[in-house]
Amino acid sequence: MKFDDHATVKHVRSLANGEHPRVQEILDAEWLRQLVLDAGADDVGFVEIGRPALDDQRADILHAFPRTQTLIAFVVRMNREPIRTTARSVANLEFHHTGDQVNDVGRSVVRALEDRGIRAMNPAMGFPMEMDNFPERKMWVVSYKPVAVAAGLGMMGIHRNVIHQKFGNFILLGAILVAAPVSAYGQPISYNPCLECKLCVAACPVGAITPNGDFNFSACYTHNYREFLGGFTDWVEQIADSRDAVEYRTRVSDSESASMWQSLSFGPNYKAAYCLSVCPAGEDVIGDYLADRQSHLKENVRPLQDKQETIYVLKSSDAEEHVAKRFPHKTIKHVGNSLRPATVEGFLNSVQHVFQPGKSAGLNAVYHFTFTGSEQKLATIEIRDRKITIRNGHIGKPDLHIFADSDTWTGFLRKERNIVWAIIRRKFRLKGPLKLLLAFGRCFPQ
Repeated sequence: MKFDDHATVKHVRSLANGEHPRVQEILDAEWLRQLVLDAGADDVGFVEIGRPALDDQRADILHAFPRTQTLIAFVVRMNREPIRTTARSVANLEFHHTGDQVNDVGRSVVRALEDRGIRAMNPAMGFPMEMDNFPERKMWVVSYKPVAVAAGLGMMGIHRNVIHQKFGNFILLGAILVAAPVSAYGQPISYNPCLECKLCVAACPVGAITPNGDFNFSACYTHNYREFLGGFTDWVEQIADSRDAVEYRTRVSDSESASMWQSLSFGPNYKAAYCLSVCPAGEDVIGDYLADRQSHLKENVRPLQDKQETIYVLKSSDAEEHVAKRFPHKTIKHVGNSLRPATVEGFLNSVQHVFQPGKSAGLNAVYHFTFTGSEQKLATIEIRDRKITIRNGHIGKPDLHIFADSDTWTGFLRKERNIVWAIIRRKFRLKGPLKLLLAFGRCFPQ
């Protein structure tokens, strides 16, 4: 049978005077907004694909859905009290069920648009993700936070969560990619709902949030996401490294094994997320805090601070020091660092995330890197005043110049190569004082 003679082809071509009905329209913003709200969202906004706020992820979005013209950003509220409790099973149940609702909203809206002849795609709220990219590249299709901010659905607080002007940070975010323009787009709100009350600073068990707004990604990732992503990798390696069941139990307690099983069978469980729990920002949330701040501290902050629990940290990290000083009643447990890049490009992209500002105190130096071999690259890393800057090429005068074979360097970072043997084989050379290399290493535990 010829293609043109197929029954389906003939039927579709008979519609609309022989042309396939294609919708080429500007979607009415109010109609689209109501569609999303009726699907179960609590607020919604729209962002055009050309918005400068999307510059750093536009290519990824278009790679996933090349026809994208508009991003629908929406939020779904979480119930506040389940998030605030010290019983993390209750909090995680709320996270997961609200996450399911976000995915349901996205799927429902995409179906409604598809029925109208409008192409659209709903990326997953959080999981599943593009885990084959881990840890070298972004694992998400869309980074929802900047999209929500651009759409007018709140601003980032110092705890790095989006705070909705009405619902506070008790929300989960979603987005839908649409192959059509919209009649009106949202704009960021004119103020930040974050009160800078520093309660998130006080509650964070690993000191990931500092009073001046700096954020220690590694500290948060290592503890709060212990049963997500890389924490699972470290757990598997604990199994592999154990000689038998008895040694395994010295590495991983029965309760930790059971908790990991729960995360694998039900859904990954956050260990903390206390920054969300204690946040009083947002019009619907702030009332009780304004009426009685002491009660808010007593009921929502101190129970989390006083909770006896295991805190997962990298050895010799800022987080370990913070727990020992601030929460001596909590149990410190050293775990491995799963943020270990397999390429030089991955190293340069991730180094700021594992940098420990506290361990860099007193270090002010410029490092030039010359990578040879399979990945040839020049880079500059400057550490100054507890800040780190990474730039391509050799910038400025170096205090230490590091020459390394790229495979040797990444193998060293992954604990698969011996640095002494690399020096003997001329795969690794220094031009400058060795003490600066040792100082550099202290800024990146394990």
